[in-house]
Amino acid sequence: MNKRVAIIGIGATQFRSLSSDLSYKELMFEAAVKAYQDAGIDPRKDVDTFISCSEDYIEGTSIFDEYVPDQIGAALRPTHTISGDGLHGIVAACLQLMTGEFDIAVVEAHCKPSNILTIDGVEACAQDPVYTRPLGLNSYFIAGLEMNRFCFEYGIDFETCARVVIKNRKNALGNPIAGRAAMLTFEDFRSAKMVASPLTELDIAQPVDGAINIVLASESVARALRKTPIWITGIGWCNSTPNLDSRNWVELDYVKKAGSMAYKMANITDPKKYLSFAEIDDRFSYKELQHLLALSLFNNYEIEGAVTSGVTEIDGSFPVNPSGGALGMGYLYEATGLARLYCAVEQLRNQAGKNQIKNVKSAVVQSWRGLPTTSSVVLILEA
Repeated sequence: MNKRVAIIGIGATQFRSLSSDLSYKELMFEAAVKAYQDAGIDPRKDVDTFISCSEDYIEGTSIFDEYVPDQIGAALRPTHTISGDGLHGIVAACLQLMTGEFDIAVVEAHCKPSNILTIDGVEACAQDPVYTRPLGLNSYFIAGLEMNRFCFEYGIDFETCARVVIKNRKNALGNPIAGRAAMLTFEDFRSAKMVASPLTELDIAQPVDGAINIVLASESVARALRKTPIWITGIGWCNSTPNLDSRNWVELDYVKKAGSMAYKMANITDPKKYLSFAEIDDRFSYKELQHLLALSLFNNYEIEGAVTSGVTEIDGSFPVNPSGGALGMGYLYEATGLARLYCAVEQLRNQAGKNQIKNVKSAVVQSWRGLPTTSSVVLILEA
């Protein structure tokens, strides 16, 4: 990147399955206050541009961006909303800062799914209204089909997918803001409710309420405000077809393209050798494996052995989702990518507490917007 951008502040709420004592505005406010205190800035004076990532259908409010500014200190300030995952907002903030017209940008994303009564109906509205929606296929049914096809094509045992869940939910036990931590065994999977064969209820990241706020700055401002800013050295994104009849159900070309774009920008030729760890999307257990392959961190001959031999464990040679991922922390819809980013920054600052990995210098962070989208963002972070 010709003009460097850094993360100088992070803030997040506790992720909970139910937060009836708080409104979404209070969640946003709490995360924002923590981020601004962490960055040492006054949002009313110092921030040049605000970005919120939210989707009207999930919020339950039309033109939701009108409800964003007050609780993040952005009233009467430049603000825009992106209907996409939080990492799309990070890309937009980087591009704005790289123009040289802005010095500090704030990206916010949140979710309160405990308020949503008909999530199946909301998700159905994302499907093609002519060819797919009339079939009545919900997202879990589609995920079950994809999991079955992916595991068959690569000869991956469903027990390997279970190992991903056991690892991530165990990692979350050491993460104080995680909302879905648990110590599971293979016996739990044998008795788990089947949702859409071979997808069980334990293979699905369950929703939580929460908010995350990230403060970014241009190089000169970042160096003035923090001794050790976390640099974003590569960004990549790609959106492919949401249509079920024309997508590749096994290989995720859109993640490959986003990853290649980010690696090229960061001058990385061997990501597995260069990077210290990965915080990637694991909305469903098998997606962590698909995303590792698409990001060229393992090949199809290595992936199953990497999981079964402990390479991707928190104390392995290449930890994956040491935070607990969405499976362990909870699924936050448009805020899920920012949760991965928040925890990656904590690791690179050596502030991850019980989950701290030794000698970490760089990380890859990746998001996926969920079914039926083929929309992904990849970031490269360096301490």
